Amino acid sequence: MEKLVITAAISGAEVTKENNPAVPYTIAEIAREARLAYNAGASIIHLHVREDDGTPTQSLDRFEAAFAAIREECPELIIQPSTGGAVWMSNAERLTPVQLKPEMATLDCGTLNFGGEEIFTNTENTVIEFARAMREMGIKPELEVFDRGMVQLAKRVLEMGLLEGNPHYNLVLGTAFGMPAGLEDILYLVKSLPAGSTFTGTGIGRNQFNVACAMIMLGGHVRVGFEDNVYLKKGVLAGSNGELVDKVVRLAQELGREIARPDEARKILGLKPR
Repeated sequence: MEKLVITAAISGAEVTKENNPAVPYTIAEIAREARLAYNAGASIIHLHVREDDGTPTQSLDRFEAAFAAIREECPELIIQPSTGGAVWMSNAERLTPVQLKPEMATLDCGTLNFGGEEIFTNTENTVIEFARAMREMGIKPELEVFDRGMVQLAKRVLEMGLLEGNPHYNLVLGTAFGMPAGLEDILYLVKSLPAGSTFTGTGIGRNQFNVACAMIMLGGHVRVGFEDNVYLKKGVLAGSNGELVDKVVRLAQELGREIARPDEARKILGLKPR
């Protein structure tokens, strides 16, 4: 099997310091968490940004500051900004970080009920708009898939010629009203992907490390981090994103997968050199 690419989703837009005091808000905290994740074995930082009080934002200035701080700490890292933002943001707000022309950015491939009154809306036209913007800027999308129908929408974008090279998916498993995180669900979703695809698995909450193990064995890649889960094990809060990454590294070692460093991850994922 090829080496394992680990993504660290270090902050997210929803999780707060009330959930775990180590969740980063400030630029200095974001840089610290990126460094700890990198030192543990992460090649990619999936990046949301916050105001210093924790309010989610898609401010270009804030993304620029976070990019600069992370690159100062770890120049090799792949920085993957989120175009998901938060559920109340407009498409224009969500697309803001692509102006920085990162190597990768996320592209959510469908609408999902997050519970209560929260609906994460991604119409077909939205997905096409985001894909077109990323293609024009030479950015590789990570196709975010929360359910089987989203694979179909991603295939539609692929058929339209809006994706270059082999597609890369992030299979998000275990959300309240998306795809469950059982082994049969994981296998079903993986088998639905187009030939030649690469894929990462994200397990939400208690599913994080079960999904990680499945991805390691299936030849996929792994995302962990405070955005998705703040616990190292039941009842034990992680002290940093680095601790979550380190646990994946240890699992991979036990299961015989080597860890990719950023230059190797770029080759595996077919990223264009910057």
